[in-house]
Amino acid sequence: QVQLVESGGGLVQAGGSLRLSCVASGRTFNSYSMAWFRQAPGKEREFVAGISWSGGTSHYADSVKGRFAISRDNARNMVYLQMNSLKPEYAAVYYCAATKRWVTSTTRYDYWGQGTQVTVSS
Repeated sequence: QVQLVESGGGLVQAGGSLRLSCVASGRTFNSYSMAWFRQAPGKEREFVAGISWSGGTSHYADSVKGRFAISRDNARNMVYLQMNSLKPEYAAVYYCAATKRWVTSTTRYDYWGQGTQVTVSS
């Protein structure tokens, strides 16, 4: 089992950048595919980006391709989401998630963090 804790959210102006971080507990972090999801008020939670256990494969939602970058540091049990050129519609609670399945945009993730709020002002 793995526990996830996100950080790095906050208020940013449109066009700005934020870097989200997620730290995972446990000694088998490098056996988990990791992902970021987001959920805006009144909307369903949606996949944002995912990365394989080795970091060699990543997937992105079409809406964030070219703007967001997911990365991981297995030595530190960390996964990151660099978000650039933020838009107001990107405002949401962002969640870190983990699974031992192969990473895709539709993979079922088994472990979730509590989320971190991202607010983008226009």
